[in-house]
Amino acid sequence: MASTTLKDRALIRISGEEARPFLQGLITQDVLGLADGAPRWGGLLTPQGKALFDFLLWADGDAVLIDCEAAQADALARRLTLYRLRRKVDIARDDSLAVHWSPESGEGRAPDPRLAELGVRWLAPAGDGDAAPAFRAHRLSLGVTEGIAELGSDQTLWLEANAGELNGVDYAKGCYVGQENTARMHYRAKVNRRLIVVPLGASDPARQRLALPDLGLAIDHRRVEDLGDLPLAPWLAHAVAENASA
Repeated sequence: MASTTLKDRALIRISGEEARPFLQGLITQDVLGLADGAPRWGGLLTPQGKALFDFLLWADGDAVLIDCEAAQADALARRLTLYRLRRKVDIARDDSLAVHWSPESGEGRAPDPRLAELGVRWLAPAGDGDAAPAFRAHRLSLGVTEGIAELGSDQTLWLEANAGELNGVDYAKGCYVGQENTARMHYRAKVNRRLIVVPLGASDPARQRLALPDLGLAIDHRRVEDLGDLPLAPWLAHAVAENASA
């Protein structure tokens, strides 16, 4: 049986009586309405609206599990701790569970909230093997970027990382860090640049964020007017066309 464990992911548990209100005022996604078995994708931004960390959120009773990059889990926990102040909130790694992925649906598995074609995820103790390389290849084939290496840290505005199209922001949830600029861009339809996945040979070295020679792909950060005839993922091509006609 093929491995399903994403060994490059980790879980941070946010618990305590103020856990959900604490996160609600920080991140781009609504946490108060987070329900069991229905994860949400969101981000923690700079005050200017640039991505610092992206992650999926899972409900666990009143607590929240943050499904994040394993390599960035400690940094994310430290950043959240800076905001905690005197709130009754506990922030800690939870190594009793792991994140699992499969392209096939099944009982107890939740569709990836970003894009249905990404497959399904669930939380369970870690298994043997590592599904991370397979998921990475699948995800990038669909034009979906994530993580520090791809989004950058304090480099890319959240909506330029296609968060609006991938359900990464709740415009009705109220204030959060970076909300002002993110909302302004959304309501004015002014997303002037996009983070895109392109064939390596079509990448612009001056606009390249990351080269992925093992997959024959690159991630570029380009102005919308310079996208031309680049082969964009259908969901992104539709969004760019809508934005251009707005």
